[in-house]
Amino acid sequence: MSKRILRRFSFLLILLLLVSSSALADETINSDSKKMVLIKTIVGEIQPKSVLASPNGLVSAQNMMYKHSVTFYDSNTFELKATVSDRVNLTELGFTGYTGTYQGAPVEGAYSPDGKYLYVTNYAMYGKSFNHEGHDVCSPSSGYDASFLYRINLETFKIDAAYKVGIVPKVVKVTPDNKYILVSNWCSYDLQVISVAAQKVVKKIKIGAYPRGITVSNDSAFAYVAQMGGSVIHQIDLKTFADKTLPIGPNPRALVLSPDQKTIYATLNASGKVVALDLALNKVVKTVTTGKATRSLDISSDGTALFVVNFNSATLSKIRTSDFKILQSIKVCPDPIGVTYEPINDRTWVACYKGSIKVFDNK
Repeated sequence: MSKRILRRFSFLLILLLLVSSSALADETINSDSKKMVLIKTIVGEIQPKSVLASPNGLVSAQNMMYKHSVTFYDSNTFELKATVSDRVNLTELGFTGYTGTYQGAPVEGAYSPDGKYLYVTNYAMYGKSFNHEGHDVCSPSSGYDASFLYRINLETFKIDAAYKVGIVPKVVKVTPDNKYILVSNWCSYDLQVISVAAQKVVKKIKIGAYPRGITVSNDSAFAYVAQMGGSVIHQIDLKTFADKTLPIGPNPRALVLSPDQKTIYATLNASGKVVALDLALNKVVKTVTTGKATRSLDISSDGTALFVVNFNSATLSKIRTSDFKILQSIKVCPDPIGVTYEPINDRTWVACYKGSIKVFDNK
């Protein structure tokens, strides 16, 4: 090999190493060192109560009874991939005693771990024999109609299964081992456990007034359920279904677990606070006020940042988990209600109840 070729090869090798080192440095920048920048506003026939990012490139918006739909977007291009109507034929889905078609009201969603399905709760059902629509102020004795959970096949974007659940179902989660689907029923005051294998409800666990947020440990050993009508979260052993309460503060709404599984983060809706509960100590160790009426929250993949929407403040807040410092507070839209962290592109999606979705890059 000539000296000229050797020098050129050495130069190219050094250049390659420099580029690789720069790329690696970019990849290891923590989320708490980045700033959110608005890059897209999505509009259309939507009025989202929640948004949810999948691990494989889809983001869904659940549009309640205002639009009777779930819309799906490509997380890379923001392209509308599908609009799924909440209209179903319950007889065709295996339920007797129903005639004709029925509509739902999609509230929240949960992707199955295998990426095949999105499960969607419906605030209420509409059609023949559904005469007592649920309400935000209620109890099991209120006499409102029970509702249904839908399963949307993500290959066909069709509703291919339904499950009769409680009154005003809110949050749904699928355990990481794909064994159970968990549904919190607002007016039934309970958590229903659906077996994926058996395709039916196998357990009902009493929670108390207004169960809402759910998070599940990575090993599928425990589920945590926020009792929004109280001041606790419920730790449910998913082997024995034993229930243990953990004090968290009044009006807990949404929950997420840290990636290391040591901390639960929760929004306290009435006080506008976000708190961190240490699971080893079983007590709150960090608190910050982000705005008025904290609603949904999500966490970055590396666990260094929380994203929180404040409904009455019209803001999106970013919190550093290490010290609970508010890194950013952005006026995002009237009535921000849902938020999700999209891991593929490192973006934050916000559901604006008035009829749009805001997407932020984390740069």
